[in-house]
Amino acid sequence: MEPVGVWVRKTGEWAVIHRCRRCGHLSSNRVAADDNPMKLMSIAMKPLSQPPFPLERIEEMTALMGGDGCLYAK
Repeated sequence: MEPVGVWVRKTGEWAVIHRCRRCGHLSSNRVAADDNPMKLMSIAMKPLSQPPFPLERIEEMTALMGGDGCLYAK
């Protein structure tokens, strides 16, 4: 299992999302008091630092979703 993200439960408690490297199954485990806060923050930032799509294609993907595809204000 590989940590791929974190989420916050309704109670405000954090949980780590893990994905199985073999089958892709996702599971959630609550954060323990002795978990490393810096490691948790790095897991939380992972989707931003390693997006699941190529950044160079973001304009094309935005246009496909009905946007104008422009990254900059005109």
